[in-house]
Amino acid sequence: MAEAERIIGTPDTPEAAGAEPEQGESARPRGRRRIAVLFVVATFAYALDLVSKLLVVAKLEHHAPIEVFGDWLEFHAIRNPGAAFGFGAAFTVIFTMIAAAVIVVIARLARKLYSLPWAIALGLLLGGALGNLTDRIFRSPGIFQGEVVDFIAPKGFAVFNLADSAIVCGGILIVLLSFRGLDPDGTVHKD
Repeated sequence: MAEAERIIGTPDTPEAAGAEPEQGESARPRGRRRIAVLFVVATFAYALDLVSKLLVVAKLEHHAPIEVFGDWLEFHAIRNPGAAFGFGAAFTVIFTMIAAAVIVVIARLARKLYSLPWAIALGLLLGGALGNLTDRIFRSPGIFQGEVVDFIAPKGFAVFNLADSAIVCGGILIVLLSFRGLDPDGTVHKD
């Protein structure tokens, strides 16, 4: 809990944290540039996920799987009402609320974002959350109960989509940044 408060409760500018802005740069444009990176990455991840799902629904759903690398990797369209590995099919509404909460937390954190790696990580997380939230809201069987389109099927593993990949990559990057001591406000701490 203290770690989350420390990250979210970071100062609005690096100067307030005792850091000085880079030579020739003020804190305000530097912060806006990082927010722009967050939204560009999120938009790219979201668009890639949306286009891939539209293609899968149009060309692959109700057809035989397509082998990509023998039987090691297939494109196999399924509808997933739950989470990874099909767990929690009865909790679709809860997954929808969690995705919406993640989006709100990222939007709040974006105000204090001065770190490029954090902008990329949060952009991946935001794009992935929006991709799966779009399915949950707009796909059948109904609003807030929609099933997510999954299609990447490695042998012996769960079937997933590009939104899931973006979420996992963003999460891994956040863990690595946290271990290195880099905060979203651009400061580095040693614990």
